[in-house]
Amino acid sequence: QVQLVESGGGLVQAGGSLRLSCAASGRTFTRSTMGWFRQAPGKEREFVAAIIWAGVRYADSVKGRFTISRDTAKNTLYLHMDGLKAEDTAVYYCAARGDYSGTYASVDTYEYWGQGTQVTVSS
Repeated sequence: QVQLVESGGGLVQAGGSLRLSCAASGRTFTRSTMGWFRQAPGKEREFVAAIIWAGVRYADSVKGRFTISRDTAKNTLYLHMDGLKAEDTAVYYCAARGDYSGTYASVDTYEYWGQGTQVTVSS
């Protein structure tokens, strides 16, 4: 059974930093698209960042502030967030699929999802 478990969320002041982790179990995701999405109250789930076959991709709203990375030995995905803003407040979800196919910014691309971790940025 494949599981993705996020951790690292919390409450932080504007301008602060957090690092989210997503530990995968049940299979490895070495050559797979993996990403982070977020969902604020009353809004649709939106793309944040992804690791694809060609490198990394970011939403314009987080470019230059967030960094996605993967430790294949630990089968873990990370999202380092700097310069946090109030508008970054959301539940953050880790997602993965079994290969590099699909459109990285689309929720429909991903086969596996974590349960989410809350990030709250106070202004």
